[in-house]
Amino acid sequence: MAAEVVEGICDHPGIAGVSFVGSATVAKLVYERSARAGKRVQALGGAKNHMVVMPDAVIDKTVENIIGSSFGAAGQRCMAGSVLVTVGSAHERVVPALIAAAEKLRVGNGLEKGVGVGPLVSSERRDIVRSWIDKGAAEGANVVLDGREESGDNAAGAFVGPTIMDDVTPDMEVAREEIFGPVLSVVKVDTLEEAVALVNSSRYGNGSSIFTESGAVARRYRHDCDAGMIGVNIGVAAPVAFFPFSGWKDSFLGDLHAHGGDAIDFYTRKTTVTTRWNSDGETGKFFVE
Repeated sequence: MAAEVVEGICDHPGIAGVSFVGSATVAKLVYERSARAGKRVQALGGAKNHMVVMPDAVIDKTVENIIGSSFGAAGQRCMAGSVLVTVGSAHERVVPALIAAAEKLRVGNGLEKGVGVGPLVSSERRDIVRSWIDKGAAEGANVVLDGREESGDNAAGAFVGPTIMDDVTPDMEVAREEIFGPVLSVVKVDTLEEAVALVNSSRYGNGSSIFTESGAVARRYRHDCDAGMIGVNIGVAAPVAFFPFSGWKDSFLGDLHAHGGDAIDFYTRKTTVTTRWNSDGETGKFFVE
């Protein structure tokens, strides 16, 4: 039934524009079908957001931001940080502190005070996220914090606890595909150049963050990184509402983004009116003035 509704919207002659949020695969289908029908389209797809940590990062603040980005909303948002890229000695500085902080997060009813990670949207989704962790372990990742058996406040609930997989390599599926749960993959590189190349190799380009105290590094990263939203020492690089939500690559199809002036332009059809008034009864002179 859902597919029929979407198809009807894409083809309906009375609908001038379509705004969609969902997986990259469906976003592409909606974009192509709606555009073929002559509609204006903004189709927001999936994401695989990277957070790069340089050796000079302020660790306590960095860990705090990574925790919020990766495990906030149980990782169920398109701006969640799902790949942590540690550069050089940053790995030894940040990962142990990150594990210690994530272990303290309480899993349960998100409406209760003190709960840091709520449930996933369904038990089916819980099982899918657990299977991704299984896949990462099978691929050779080291599950240094395992949330697969987390039951939260209810053993039958849709819970997955904060999960950190270390020793992940760029070719692993858990490093490339969207998991949409509280799962963080850690990839080690030696240089900033390698980090940028890794981030840019992703088919997604929603958001990315870098943690550093070097203005030169931050400036270089924001210039070279192929992502529509970039944060510096910020875990979630989503902008405030008066700036466009600017995903790139498979994270967005269209030309006018959501939020900000782009959103106003998307829902507005401009009219240019050119007029001339003859108030004194004369004719002709206005055409040569």
